[in-house]
Amino acid sequence: MGKGSVRMEIGSDGVAVITLENPPVNSLAFEVLFGIKEKYDEAMAREEVKAIVVTGARGKFSGGFDIASFPAIQQTGEFGDLNRVSVDLMIHTIEEAKKPSVAAIEGLALGGGLELAMSCHARISAPKAQLGLPELQLGIIPGFGGTQRLPRLVGLTKAIEMMLLSKPIPAETGEELGLVDAIVPPAELLLVARKWALEIAEGTKPRLSSLRRTDKLEPLGEAREIIKFARAQVKRTAPNLTHPQLCLDAIEEGVVSGGYAGVIKELEHFSTVVVSDTAKSLVNVFFAQRATARVPGVSDLGLKPRSIKRVAVVGGGLMGSGIATALILSNIPVLLKEINDQFLQQGLGRIRANLQSRVKKGKMSQDKFEKTMDMVIGTLTYKDFKTVDMVIEAVIENVELKQNIFLELEKNCNPNCVLATNTSTIDLNLVGAKIRSKDRLVGAHFFSPAHVMPLLEIVRTENTSAQVLVDLMAVGKTIKKVPVVVGNCTGFAVNRVFFPYTMAACLLVDLGVDIYRIDNVIKAWGMPMGPFRLTDLVGFGVGVAVGAQFVKTFPDRVYVSQLIPLMLQAKHLGESNGKGFYEYDEKRKARPAPDIMQFVKQSQEEAGIMPNNKPLAVSEQDIVEMIMFPVVNEACRVLAEGVVVKASDLDIASVLGMGFPPYRGGIVFWADLVGPKHIFARLNKWAQAYGDFFKPCAFLEERVASGVSLSTPIKDSKSRL
Repeated sequence: MGKGSVRMEIGSDGVAVITLENPPVNSLAFEVLFGIKEKYDEAMAREEVKAIVVTGARGKFSGGFDIASFPAIQQTGEFGDLNRVSVDLMIHTIEEAKKPSVAAIEGLALGGGLELAMSCHARISAPKAQLGLPELQLGIIPGFGGTQRLPRLVGLTKAIEMMLLSKPIPAETGEELGLVDAIVPPAELLLVARKWALEIAEGTKPRLSSLRRTDKLEPLGEAREIIKFARAQVKRTAPNLTHPQLCLDAIEEGVVSGGYAGVIKELEHFSTVVVSDTAKSLVNVFFAQRATARVPGVSDLGLKPRSIKRVAVVGGGLMGSGIATALILSNIPVLLKEINDQFLQQGLGRIRANLQSRVKKGKMSQDKFEKTMDMVIGTLTYKDFKTVDMVIEAVIENVELKQNIFLELEKNCNPNCVLATNTSTIDLNLVGAKIRSKDRLVGAHFFSPAHVMPLLEIVRTENTSAQVLVDLMAVGKTIKKVPVVVGNCTGFAVNRVFFPYTMAACLLVDLGVDIYRIDNVIKAWGMPMGPFRLTDLVGFGVGVAVGAQFVKTFPDRVYVSQLIPLMLQAKHLGESNGKGFYEYDEKRKARPAPDIMQFVKQSQEEAGIMPNNKPLAVSEQDIVEMIMFPVVNEACRVLAEGVVVKASDLDIASVLGMGFPPYRGGIVFWADLVGPKHIFARLNKWAQAYGDFFKPCAFLEERVASGVSLSTPIKDSKSRL
């Protein structure tokens, strides 16, 4: 597969049109960057060329530097000619050339694409083109002069916002700000750009070098205050990240010392951040998300997804109503089944409330709200189930109830209907034990709230057909979820990998570590909330029931604390009744529960594991490792058993399902960065002190012995897939 090309056509008007071609978004692979330089050199040498227009093929300017080049750079630390782009190409070849350039933008100009356009002397755009510098979301900073040119074209405040938030703007906003010189219909784009370029060459339009402009920059004192405020915001919202601060360093250098000095500072910081752990992690997440669609024996069979025109959801509780909301938001009509009218009205009410919150936030008009709500029809029977192409069962976690529902579904649905269950813990073979159509049975495990959380675990049994998986993966994408295919086991992938998370936290409490210190440390490390705040959110009843499943399935490696059961007995249900590890006011604001110590002391006494009856002294790093390393250990077992196709599936599932910090790359990627040897040694030490909960699994031990990373694929694995 080629890495793109650049062509040049010289018109009778003396304008050389340089076109970038690298489908699908004309990314700036090395070959494209070399091609631009080559064509520019040729255009400069040819006397008949008076001016240059740069554009992209097939309605897109450029989506930026080729991200596929990053892993090789990050592995080797070899940048090749990349470090020369911002000065040699963008400044010397384009901006300071004796012949002027105009960028003709259509579709998008993002990252390096926008940086290329800003190096030109004017920018003409088709309507609605997306313009932005989203590099920070990949853990890097603009590296082709963007930190200098964007502030000089749109002003410091807007430029900082666009870079720090990785937030693109439409061409129309770009024109208002001064980033775009004119907006013209696509059919006229090249015509107007050519004319504009010639007028610059003839001196009838000004030749503006973005890097030398200062008219949009605030006075130095004011500029420094703006940057200082931005630094404080970054420190508050992203305390674990350094690259946003380095981006601000480059911006500030340019404001203080001039554009060229700023480009040199940008290049220095760009070279540092590209090979940082944060960039490696975020690039891993980027590719992991895109790799979930590749499932051997499923996605490579050439199967086309069948048309899913209508879906039935059985159960209108929290999960069922959330799933129904996700479906209708993507224009898939829903038949909602409940056992009585009261429950049905409550389910419809939840869907209505989900949509109304979008109206309140300005994300949906009243008219759209009513049309979307009309896509749900409630029912108390199965008589209309012949009309649906897929059913998603979302009732309470009761095996017998689910088995009876699937018997009814097999009886009442058409023979090609996909039969899915949203169970979060129950073995699918148990759910479908009584039905004959086991090839149609599949798990569709949504995460709560189902219309918001982006992950969809697609659970297959040994009988699930590839066609059914392809169908559900397509529906997942339609409703804007990231579908990850996983094997059938207790807890599947995400819940299974993270079951030690709360158990480890409770073990630490029984060793004398403060609950709120644990939560604060884990949140500061990057999780959305600590394990105890999460337990309150999920609810104590659910927590105990799910915990019991893991105790039953994996009795050799669980830690059973009395802390949560004791609190449940005292009617502490979590956030639902305002009483848990925290107390909650009517606005859901949490503060430490005043009576917590009585439960903590009782649990510690019953556990009797505190060394010499004195609280264990632990550092913040100890807390993170004692909670996260058992999670890594379980992830290793999941890999060894082939519950996931590849380690990157577990990485993206941990990020989207549990809120694992994306800038740490996902659970397996992070473990490889920390070092399997270190993880193994720590787990071994704790296993000797506190028991088999910490005992390293055979897979981890083998990888440490062989020096092979955890994410390296297993040869000849006995896969559950």
